[in-house]
Amino acid sequence: MDTKTEAGPKTVFSHVREGDTEFESGGLRDFFLYRDLGIAAATGGQVVAHLVKANMAPEVGTGWHRHEADFHIVYMLKGWARFMYEDKETLVKAGDCVHQRPGIVHFLFDYSEDMEYLEIVSPAAFTSIDMPAPCPVPAPAPWPKEG
Repeated sequence: MDTKTEAGPKTVFSHVREGDTEFESGGLRDFFLYRDLGIAAATGGQVVAHLVKANMAPEVGTGWHRHEADFHIVYMLKGWARFMYEDKETLVKAGDCVHQRPGIVHFLFDYSEDMEYLEIVSPAAFTSIDMPAPCPVPAPAPWPKEG
């Protein structure tokens, strides 16, 4: 059943099963893989939800940036990631949820090999804007070498 909301476009029921979509490159960051959960299509672009996982070791991270978004959360499913939120270092571990208030300047600079998180953002077509560094960023921890 389609539903037109008072505030926006039509929304539809959506059920994306684990095998329906694959992790793919081509998202916002080339060192991550993204799995679309069908929410942008189901909400007429009001919200995007995707799974994000590490694809290669951290070297330069995301750089300092902010998003043009009304709502943004990260829920860590596996592993961990270290962020700078303005001048505060924040370790986000499996089971943790972070609400990134609109406009917060941040930098994801380190993450584990098994890092995987759910990211939900509104609107779906949010943008990222590079920002000047408000403070130094710690170096990432190297991943163990395969032997």
